[in-house]
Amino acid sequence: MIQKMLIANRGEIAVRIIRVCREMGIETVAVYSVADKEALHTQLADEAICIGETKSSESYLNMESIISAAITSGADAIHPGFGFLSENPTFARLCEKCNITYVGPHSDVIEKMGNKVQARNTMIQAGIPVIPGNNDGITDCETGKSVAEEVGYPIMIKAASGGGGKGMRVAYSSEEFEHCFLAAQTESEKAFGDNTMYIEHFVEHPRHIEFQILADKYGNVVHLGERDCSLQRNHQKIIEEAPSEALSKELREEMGQVAVRAAVAAGYENAGTIEFLLDKNGKYYFMEMNTRIQVEHPVTESITGIDIVKEQIKIAEGKKLNFEQKDIEIKGHSIECRINAENPDKGFRPCPGKITDLHFPGGKGVRVDSAIFSGYEVTPYYDSMLAKLIVYADSREEAIDKMRSALGEVVIEGIDTNIDYQYEIINNSDFISGNFDVDFIDQFNQDRRA
Repeated sequence: MIQKMLIANRGEIAVRIIRVCREMGIETVAVYSVADKEALHTQLADEAICIGETKSSESYLNMESIISAAITSGADAIHPGFGFLSENPTFARLCEKCNITYVGPHSDVIEKMGNKVQARNTMIQAGIPVIPGNNDGITDCETGKSVAEEVGYPIMIKAASGGGGKGMRVAYSSEEFEHCFLAAQTESEKAFGDNTMYIEHFVEHPRHIEFQILADKYGNVVHLGERDCSLQRNHQKIIEEAPSEALSKELREEMGQVAVRAAVAAGYENAGTIEFLLDKNGKYYFMEMNTRIQVEHPVTESITGIDIVKEQIKIAEGKKLNFEQKDIEIKGHSIECRINAENPDKGFRPCPGKITDLHFPGGKGVRVDSAIFSGYEVTPYYDSMLAKLIVYADSREEAIDKMRSALGEVVIEGIDTNIDYQYEIINNSDFISGNFDVDFIDQFNQDRRA
């Protein structure tokens, strides 16, 4: 049993994990950078330890400092949250070597699934449908160009070690290829320290559908249904919902079974996400696996009634899942809006500063995951997400109405936010009708500027 948990993260996910640990009777240790000394997660945890200066590289990405904080505080487990070190196999391996329970999959699995080429080959061997592309890493432009000709334009160039939308470019012709390849490779080297790329056919106008997976140490694997994450800007999700209007009951069942097979093929344990692209003809392709909790996990919790973070911790403690696939029932509809400190009318410019007044909505079916408060100083050093506003209702139509009401009640003064922007999307006729794909936001932004 875990006695004391160190949370290797900040913001709303750190607060979320601390609250679950409280329910489970687990002591908590928060870590923080100099800039986050007064942050909410440091105030809610039983202990708080400074791990470095403001820069992420000197604090939240500083593995040695985090491990030292765990050992010093006597923490016997670490939860990485999402972002930062959550998909870093070296960090997970350090935890394993120091006999600290890592709340997540084994380091070897993180490494295998984090490398897009290895993940792709693993899925091919398991008979999981993948997007046509190359099965080996590419480091030089000429080889890449040859592969692109074989795969067929348009093609997507991706960082083999990538994530978060970095190191990705689309080339529509051989004339565009070199510029796109070199730009993506440079970005990959800066972000991940790896210049290995891979190439796959670019699926035009797909939906982004992901299945939530839970797997214990005893070979029991279930899925908790899907999330539609098609509304994205620069590959960063803006609004997520569950379930997806694009899936029939039969397709949902089929894709769910494939997602479970994919997790089994990866030798997976803990919570994870199998991500697919769904084309306009109903064909779906494995895209990648996220070996961590997702930002958008609350919409799945809403429609299943399962606390995914709690299940993560129980699995890490060696407990069996106490439910089977047949026990999981999907009810109603849930939508999540990410509230960010940014100005959509000025190129989504980040807007740090002090929050002078704050009010969040409440009521039946309304949930807010956040770490901000009145007087909180939003720094320019980390992700701009301030809160996640989640609603739940019996139907999608009712969920949209509830989100419209909830967004209209949010008050965040002192800084610019994207609340009005989210309100515009929720009221867009194509969104309301479910007529959207991953290109929706680009077109929506163009229409706003027109």
